[in-house]
Amino acid sequence: MKIKFYLGITVLVVVVIVALMFGLPTYNVWQQEMAGKAEMAKAEQNRKILIEEARARLEAEKLNAQAEIERAKGMSEAMSIENGTLNSVYNQYLFVRTLEKLADKGNLPQIIYMPSDGLVPVMDVSKK
Repeated sequence: MKIKFYLGITVLVVVVIVALMFGLPTYNVWQQEMAGKAEMAKAEQNRKILIEEARARLEAEKLNAQAEIERAKGMSEAMSIENGTLNSVYNQYLFVRTLEKLADKGNLPQIIYMPSDGLVPVMDVSKK
């Protein structure tokens, strides 16, 4: 009885060892294949994200260009209303609007007033 038990245990251990000898290399190959597929899927997703970001930047640039064209058309129309000449009041208005935009961005440069006709402001763009 004991001999059959030990023989059964020995056979079981040998079968397990043989199964591991063949099973582990196959499992390692499968695991590496799955890891490679996961890396490829990640790389593909990253590529798609980069493409979508580039498309969004392109669309934003196109919209900015259209806005600039519309602004230029408005300026052209304003110039034609003024008969090609801008009076000092309109120049002051444009200057104040520009200052407001710069102040909103937090990028207000130093302004130097030069004594001349109408105290025309000169913007000092040099950075110290």
